[in-house]
Amino acid sequence: MNILITSQHAGVAGSTYSIFYLARGLSRKGHRVYVACPANTLLAELLSDTLAHHIPLSYRSKVDRTAIWQVASIVREYQIHVIDAQASKDRYATILARWWYKLPVKLVHTRRQMALSMGILGQSWFYQKGTDKIIAVSEGVKASLVRIGIEDKHIQVIYNGTPREKYQLTNTSATDQLRKKYRIREEDFVIGCVARPKEQGQLLQALEQLNTRVKVIFVGIENQPAYQEIMDRFTLSHEVYFTGQVDNQAVLSYYPLFSVKVLPSTIEGLSQSLLEAMAMKVPVIATNMGGNAELIEEGKNGHLFENGDISRLTELLEKLISDADLCQKLGKYGHHTALETFSIEKTVNYHEELFRQLLEG
Repeated sequence: MNILITSQHAGVAGSTYSIFYLARGLSRKGHRVYVACPANTLLAELLSDTLAHHIPLSYRSKVDRTAIWQVASIVREYQIHVIDAQASKDRYATILARWWYKLPVKLVHTRRQMALSMGILGQSWFYQKGTDKIIAVSEGVKASLVRIGIEDKHIQVIYNGTPREKYQLTNTSATDQLRKKYRIREEDFVIGCVARPKEQGQLLQALEQLNTRVKVIFVGIENQPAYQEIMDRFTLSHEVYFTGQVDNQAVLSYYPLFSVKVLPSTIEGLSQSLLEAMAMKVPVIATNMGGNAELIEEGKNGHLFENGDISRLTELLEKLISDADLCQKLGKYGHHTALETFSIEKTVNYHEELFRQLLEG
């Protein structure tokens, strides 16, 4: 198959790596894969060492006529069979390109985050009418799409996956340097939170109630006044660090430092950072929203708390702090979940199967 994947969101984010893994996996299976995304982005850089081909493409707006014409030109030049559009501007442009230029191509949209609103009037109708299928990366995302008017039968759930080989490249020397930088001793309990700005304030509020002194490392964000205001109320002298933006490969060096990884988020489709932590045997705690509940089996491979339930989050942290055996058990089962149940091979195979069905149908 000749497959075109388009994504205007190609910067440092879990979704960028999910798109990269998919493109690389499909190309390794012998398909001709073209990825249209802006030049000089992380996604373009990642693709340089794969069999997938990068095509520079940027949109000024959702209805950028020049970009829409470029999409049509790519489809014709490379005889594309299937388009998989990954971001908002891509979704508009690919539908319009197919309609305006009468392209004989199958069109799929992928939704990686919870759909929170209807958007502009008629948007749900536009997305459903203009596509052959919408891929949701979790049942949670699918449910959110149904709530805004997309028909259940029009949505196919294909979970994100993570590649086993990724975790064979961890840099132990870098981890040792980080351990020295943050003065982490064997007896320290270290809470990690790897995420772009989400609901990190909830973790800080839990620290305010925590009865045990801990170290916390927020990977991916800077401190801000709202966070500092909460920290100024701490009764215990927790050590809290903010790393700012960190390269994905460098992020892997942080996980061995963590006693637990906490993800307070309300928009997750299926979190790559949760998959990373679980693959590296780090116990996880996450909000019971979106795809988090599909990754985490309560009490078996991690813990869930309801959004905003700070007392429950605090209770779960205290529980793990006092029970090393539980931490080890959660880490063991989480490792199996990430690398077996949510393997990248399954993700790629399900995409390949769906694309074939659309072409044959």
